[in-house]
Amino acid sequence: MNFFDGVADLPLTVDSVSRSRRESDTSSGFLRKTTLFVLSGDGEVGRGEDVTYDAEDHDALADAPDDVFGLEGTYDSFAEFSAALDDVDLFPTKDPERATSEHYRRWGLESAGLDLALRQNETDLATAVGRERDPVRFVVSTRLGDPPSADRVEMLLDRDPDCEFKLDPTSEWDDALVESVASHDCVRILDLKGQYEGTEVDQAPDPALYERIITGFPDAVIEDPAFTDETRPLFDGHEDRVSWDYPITGVESVEALPFEPSWLNIKPSRFGTVESLFETIEYAHERGMSLYGGGQFELGVGRDHIQLLASVFYSDGPNDVAPSAYNLPEPPEGLPRSPLEPGDDPLGLDF
Repeated sequence: MNFFDGVADLPLTVDSVSRSRRESDTSSGFLRKTTLFVLSGDGEVGRGEDVTYDAEDHDALADAPDDVFGLEGTYDSFAEFSAALDDVDLFPTKDPERATSEHYRRWGLESAGLDLALRQNETDLATAVGRERDPVRFVVSTRLGDPPSADRVEMLLDRDPDCEFKLDPTSEWDDALVESVASHDCVRILDLKGQYEGTEVDQAPDPALYERIITGFPDAVIEDPAFTDETRPLFDGHEDRVSWDYPITGVESVEALPFEPSWLNIKPSRFGTVESLFETIEYAHERGMSLYGGGQFELGVGRDHIQLLASVFYSDGPNDVAPSAYNLPEPPEGLPRSPLEPGDDPLGLDF
């Protein structure tokens, strides 16, 4: 049995669909908005979160009627529900600001449907796919400010000396900063953001930065470099440290990478469908690839879902799934430490 087979045949009934908005300031300096979907039926509710990045797309959906997607009905299987989403206009009030948002909204609705199907059938994800929920190792993802400094890393290390990090280097990182941060031996992933275009976090391929990162953090995973004639040779002999995030949307996208990867960052919303996500995880497991979960500043149940998926499929990876409060500009004292422990008596997509 493959993983999708474990959930594909679960029947579900959707009596109503509702949604609500969330917003919060973030440590990356922007106001995050998301939309939470609630699918109700037979006395149960399933929840999902649309992590579309553009506030305009959430604003445009706010005034649409709750039944705008037309998902109410009885489905013989979760696979049938997923297929029905193929024909739904996910952005009925305006076109999305960027094409990737189609997958993000699809995941928000599809994960809510899966949560509902599991609950209506009195089971949970791990049981359905024949896996266990294990404690989740997590790293804290953060940027280092403008101008960059080690202050935020050192503040969090003062609270938890075992804290691990995923950082976003920029061309403003100089040798002194790299040496300062590296001296703590706490950085597990460095995200070069080289695959992004037209976003606030774009980082152009910078050979000097890349060389500084490769040599300054010799044991860290390096995510999403942009390969050019100048930068590609820097990774000769370091290919097993390279990870991919932004390009990964399914098995075909993995097969299209410049070389077979040793590492992948799994962000469920990038896949759009549960079937594509599960197929890619299976593909990676079969080839011995190391996986870790990625976060997208989720503000609600979406954070629980990425923690659950990490727990079930890649619990020991350097998962970028820290509790959401770590993303606040001023994170409070007393935050949970890694690893996160699963809860008792799960149902649906409960972590």
